[in-house]
Amino acid sequence: MAVETRRVDADEEGMRLDRWFKSHFPDLSFGHLQKLLRSGQVRVEGGRVKTNTRLSAGQSIRIPPLEEKPQLSAAEHLEAEEAKARGEAPPPRATRSAPSADGEADIAAPAVRRSSSDDKDFRALKDMTLYEDRDVLVLNKPFGLAVQGGSGTFRHVDGMLEALRGDDGQKPRLVHRIDKDTSGILLVAKTRLSASTLAKTFRSRSARKVYWALVPGVPRPAQGRISTYLAKDEAAEKMRVARHGDDEASHAISYYAVVDHAAQKLAWLSMKPVTGRTHQLRAHAAHIGHPIVGDPKYFDIENWPLPGGLQNRLHLLARRLVIPHPRGGDRLIDVSAPLPPHMQQSWNVLGFDASQYDPIVDAPES
Repeated sequence: MAVETRRVDADEEGMRLDRWFKSHFPDLSFGHLQKLLRSGQVRVEGGRVKTNTRLSAGQSIRIPPLEEKPQLSAAEHLEAEEAKARGEAPPPRATRSAPSADGEADIAAPAVRRSSSDDKDFRALKDMTLYEDRDVLVLNKPFGLAVQGGSGTFRHVDGMLEALRGDDGQKPRLVHRIDKDTSGILLVAKTRLSASTLAKTFRSRSARKVYWALVPGVPRPAQGRISTYLAKDEAAEKMRVARHGDDEASHAISYYAVVDHAAQKLAWLSMKPVTGRTHQLRAHAAHIGHPIVGDPKYFDIENWPLPGGLQNRLHLLARRLVIPHPRGGDRLIDVSAPLPPHMQQSWNVLGFDASQYDPIVDAPES
């Protein structure tokens, strides 16, 4: 391999140098990269750099030959010397991988296809996909699947995205989160550039999000604005309505509209969060006296009988997302998710028509 020069792509802006090498040269060990950097063989724009140097789009990276010289063990060295004395070729070496946790190197296995678990995740993600292009993936996350890992959580969307890691080493990135028991739309960026752009869009509140929920009773008025401060209740592992000035209290604003109702017993709400606080819609629905059906944290109506035919699962759907495309221009991503099975069952029992007009579209954006 000869010395070569590569340019940093636009979607690699801000990437650490060691991560850039891991993405482009996954077989290069971190230790060998450090040696190349210390000796000045790897350079960025002609200058010496360190592993944690942040890269800018368009910069040139000098890449020397990267083959690592294999180190012979004592036994292999002795075999080679004996073979040389006999005038024979040295015996072939076993290819070894990097040392394992216990310090022993394992014999490297031949290249194999993607693991069966990756295949399972790949198929599952494709089944969830509502929209996809070269920059963006929109998933329909099912009830009960966590978005990210945590204590006791081993299967989650973030981990499953490893199955979509591209040939360039890039793994799709989560742009936002929804709760484990919330179903519906989850936005994923397929490149670093789109992840950065979409994250800025979410922070600027330019993304329009619509959620559907089922609640006991019928809120009055039929359309309204909920404005509170929310703070984390560590003991109860949920959010509480707080006062302005309380420690870690954040302002939260949501709009709601009654789409339909079954007598005065249950109502279908469409909700639009303006801010994006943890559990915001669940806490706000409980605050106005209409907690979401099946909510294990916020449903606080004592002795409320679950109507026959309804499952005791969180009835909250991330229904629709409208957001400017990361490539700019007038292009929009506008995707809607269908009702999850347990909510579809409830809609059937209550006679709700999911195709009817949703008045939340008339709610303000701020």
